[in-house]
Amino acid sequence: MRLFLSSYRFGAHQNRLLELLGAPPGRVAVVANACDAWPSAWQSAVSSDLFPLRRLGFEPEVLDLRDYIDRPEALERTLSGFPMVWVRGGNTFVLRAQFARSGADLALTRLLADDAILYAGYSAGACVMTPDLHGLEPVDDPAEVRTACGIEPRWDGLGLVDRRIVPHLDSPTDPDGEARKLVRRYQSEGIAHWALTDDHAVVVDGGITQVLT
Repeated sequence: MRLFLSSYRFGAHQNRLLELLGAPPGRVAVVANACDAWPSAWQSAVSSDLFPLRRLGFEPEVLDLRDYIDRPEALERTLSGFPMVWVRGGNTFVLRAQFARSGADLALTRLLADDAILYAGYSAGACVMTPDLHGLEPVDDPAEVRTACGIEPRWDGLGLVDRRIVPHLDSPTDPDGEARKLVRRYQSEGIAHWALTDDHAVVVDGGITQVLT
């Protein structure tokens, strides 16, 4: 299993991402469904990620999970044609719901277990891989799931890493310091977590997990 989980895009570790890929950059599936509750900003959010991927030599292709609702086999076939999937930030609860509705949660779990794909995700795209989404509600509104997806929010992550992730620690994107507040909460409750600045990343490469600072 290969995972690259960051706070913001490549963090300070784009070379480690390329090493994980193990091949020259090529096609990459770009999943932006964490932004589905913000239709007016969806396209600009996608476009903002395409440029840095292209600059690294990737050939990004947008994969909209809404095209695969209740079509999990078709989604898994599509994903299996990509060496890497790139899952951007947004609302973690909306992303989790779209993973469930399309079957991406099960497809990615199987493909990752077979080491058939590299998963790279940042912010919401990283948080969705953790065991549990509790604590994120001050920054990601669970109520957006009902309007964007028509279902109730889920509070479980995919559980492919063993602790929660707090992104955007001390970041300009978090002027109210919500990430720092969440770190204090997790510390007081004894909840294992990684607190990531926008330079940091968690890398899983086979049986080895590293936090890159």
